[in-house]
Amino acid sequence: MPIEMMVRKLRLHSELPDENIEALRSIMAPVKTLPEDSIIVREGDLSTQCCVILSGFAYRSKIAENGKRQILSFHIAGDIPDLQGLPLKRMDHDLTTLSETRVGFINHDALERVLETRPALTRALWRETLVDAMLFRQWIVNLGTRSASGRMAYLIGELRQRLAAMGLVVNEQFEFPITQSKLADALGLSIVHVNRVLQSFRTEGILD
Repeated sequence: MPIEMMVRKLRLHSELPDENIEALRSIMAPVKTLPEDSIIVREGDLSTQCCVILSGFAYRSKIAENGKRQILSFHIAGDIPDLQGLPLKRMDHDLTTLSETRVGFINHDALERVLETRPALTRALWRETLVDAMLFRQWIVNLGTRSASGRMAYLIGELRQRLAAMGLVVNEQFEFPITQSKLADALGLSIVHVNRVLQSFRTEGILD
């Protein structure tokens, strides 16, 4: 079923009765398969729906005044990366697919009607936004205090833990189809520096 990855994610941190899951299932539509580098929602857009990553990867980003892009976070199956659009209504960043990605959409009006009578579901979604904020704080520390190799190691470790929680790590291996250019945008490094770190990790047996 389309929402099973989202259900697994929500139940990592919250207890949800089955009737809440069925309520979510009833309002998710449509499901789309988007190619790599598809804009799901743009900065400044009025937000009328939230998306659920069903498979593949997406990322949040902002463009600075000098035109440089900063990737703010990566998102995997089960994530609802634009949930903050429900109360805020207007997006303050871009959300883009990193790979071919299956995405489900939930209309805000329908979701608000469901939440009015399901406090457990409201708490679960609120908790997800708090976990998301916790990861943002970790990213700030990572970019502000760690060396280039430390930034890369943190990113790989975070992804490994999140993907493992969703059953997407097999034999200590996981898929992460990213270019060195996008890694540079995420880690605040040049492409040349990213390449050097990756080469050193391969030499040391940290990455294969």
